Amino acid sequence: MKQRWRWFGPADPIRTEDIVQAGATGIVSALHHVPNGVLWTPEQIAQRQNEAAHRSDGTPSGLAWDVVESLPVSEDIKKQKGDWRAHVTAWQGSLENLARAGIEVICYNFMPVLDWTRTDLRWRRPSGATCMRFDIIDFAAFDIHILERPDAASGFAPEIVARAAKRYRGMEDCARHELANAITMGLPGSTEALDLTAVRAHLAEYAGISPERLRAHYLDFLEQVVPVAERLGLRLCCHPDDPPFSLLGLPRIMSTAEDYAQILSAVDSPANGMTLCAGSLGARADNDLPAIMDRFGPRVHFLHLRNVTRDTHEVPGSFFEDEHLEGNTDMVALIAAVLREEARRRNEGRADCEIPMRPDHGQEIVTDLRSSGQPGYPLVGRLRGLAELRGVERALQVTGAFA
Repeated sequence: MKQRWRWFGPADPIRTEDIVQAGATGIVSALHHVPNGVLWTPEQIAQRQNEAAHRSDGTPSGLAWDVVESLPVSEDIKKQKGDWRAHVTAWQGSLENLARAGIEVICYNFMPVLDWTRTDLRWRRPSGATCMRFDIIDFAAFDIHILERPDAASGFAPEIVARAAKRYRGMEDCARHELANAITMGLPGSTEALDLTAVRAHLAEYAGISPERLRAHYLDFLEQVVPVAERLGLRLCCHPDDPPFSLLGLPRIMSTAEDYAQILSAVDSPANGMTLCAGSLGARADNDLPAIMDRFGPRVHFLHLRNVTRDTHEVPGSFFEDEHLEGNTDMVALIAAVLREEARRRNEGRADCEIPMRPDHGQEIVTDLRSSGQPGYPLVGRLRGLAELRGVERALQVTGAFA
């Protein structure tokens, strides 16, 4: 596996020299300051490449930006409203510019409105570490009592509705505000967080969009961008829904193995692939991560290795971001499946025989607890995770236990 590190650019409190010391050998990044639907220019791409290639003192870092996460798909594209055709054209143009810069792996998602959702960004664990958590009771309290979405209560079990009402009544105003901010903060690194008015407006526009219609919009999008990616030698990889079940009554179409099977078979191109995020998919008990890797291995272009612990086996349900080798996913079995796929690619002579991966999220530990970095992206917590994942990979390689 190519050991990569997500970096948010010069505004990230983690420096490129820190990334080198953590043991990562490349950068995953994006142009977070560029509005959704706008072209990424060659100059902007070159600037980020230059920033990744240097330490804070100007000396070479030895790092290259070779994975994009994320090239955002605008809400207009997902809804096929407004300027969506112009946004698709800009997306295609961004692919052209990224290819000319030598970047080949492009991660994106097709989640409506809430791209990435947690109810607590720093949930304290018994060890004193903090992590991100999705609590279904808190989310119901937000949906029913803060957002006040019409008929929201009908989407939850009666017991959850009752517990959400009790929890909401017990919250101070500041806690209600923090909960709303956590849920609507948007993609990591994004400057496009939503307020409640914007969320309500998006929900109104999605009212007539079923999962089937959203899937049709997604296929329309892929039919326009995949041929471009194929011509340029790029590998597009869709990130799964996070969490992988419906929220706010919105359609979710990339939550299970069967969701991926539909999309990958409908647009059957090596350029149309998967970001296998163990944490996102692992929030559902019916997603078997090693089996998913074995099934879709040839189309897996990017790996997010993280682990979650589910409160129950129900879907939807609560979960928290666990340590990388803990949680409900057998990380050793998953990495073994990755190594099998990489060996198969070598036998085929594929140039992409090593799959880029990054230690995703991680708990805040030690000096992370005294910093104010991007929630879910601590330095020491991810360093620990990368070291553990690297150790598992090395042990499997030395023993040959992955075959």
